[in-house]
Amino acid sequence: MREIGEPAYRGSQLYHAMYAERRFDCESMSNLPAALRQRLANDFRIDMPKISQRFRSSDGSVRYLLTLTNAGDAERASEAPARVEAVFMPSDGRQTICISTQAGCAVDCHFCLTAQLGLVRNLTAGEILAQVLIAVEEHRESLAPRTNVVLMGQGEPLLNYEPVMAALRIMLDPNGMALAPRHVTLSTSGIVPGIERLAQEEIRPKLAISLNASSDKERDAIMPINHKYPLAALLAACRNYPLRPWERLTFEYVLLGGFNDSPEDARRVAGLISGVRAKVNLIPWNPGELPYRPPAAERVAEFREILAAKGIPTFVRYSRGQDVCAACGQLALSEIGPIVSTITPAPPGEAPA
Repeated sequence: MREIGEPAYRGSQLYHAMYAERRFDCESMSNLPAALRQRLANDFRIDMPKISQRFRSSDGSVRYLLTLTNAGDAERASEAPARVEAVFMPSDGRQTICISTQAGCAVDCHFCLTAQLGLVRNLTAGEILAQVLIAVEEHRESLAPRTNVVLMGQGEPLLNYEPVMAALRIMLDPNGMALAPRHVTLSTSGIVPGIERLAQEEIRPKLAISLNASSDKERDAIMPINHKYPLAALLAACRNYPLRPWERLTFEYVLLGGFNDSPEDARRVAGLISGVRAKVNLIPWNPGELPYRPPAAERVAEFREILAAKGIPTFVRYSRGQDVCAACGQLALSEIGPIVSTITPAPPGEAPA
């Protein structure tokens, strides 16, 4: 605003209009003078990703296939626009929005369809924020009181650190999007330097660790990142992580039938996270075109019971949006209908993710 001869406080007004009021055309920003609104409308534009397709699940979730704009980016002007996905999941009293931080992913977790895309590029802070803004704005009339955001879509957030943190600061800013830190979660495959760096941030989300194995041998087989940051280094970073009084680390554990879902696995997991103030989310694997299978229901129940008996809060998370390829591990830019024909419903009393 200074650069165009306006008082600096106009910048704060513009910021509030965009992020708190979700106004994406300058002429509608009623907290700015009419002459300034017209000037901004004539000289500037706010580029948002294009909603290429919406896929609506029978459970109310919506998977968005978004095409990113390269407008204003000279380096990418000749490139085909990248595409990413975001998922809006409504439930009683809240909505959860799962967003991407990279187009594709380089971490190559073998049980995840996103890994098959490889890494296309990092997203900018604006492209990360836009996913939340679009999903919330599309449901403006039916929003529940609380919004949760999970950085669990395409990409590894801690390998795109600066743009991710820039976006998070706006999400968590009381004068911006005003989300509470306890309602925003960043999920990592275990990038130890990124975890250590995040620990030093004054403003930060909750942290979730994608564990998925009870030994280095198991984890090496499904998560190549474990060769670089093995369990001993990862768990040391977790034990040193400075938790706030209200906070627990979340360990996410995708249960792969016959691979990592045995009672022995459960006991090893309990030993690994001993001494960490944590909870465990068990995620039965979501079917896809990969050489794995979902766990049997009795295995899931036994795994949970073993961890609970050790005093570890443990929850089974049945992913939303499976019928439109919107569930955990299914985000692979699919433009067709379901990739599986049968979906196992959540048993009574179990909350979906």
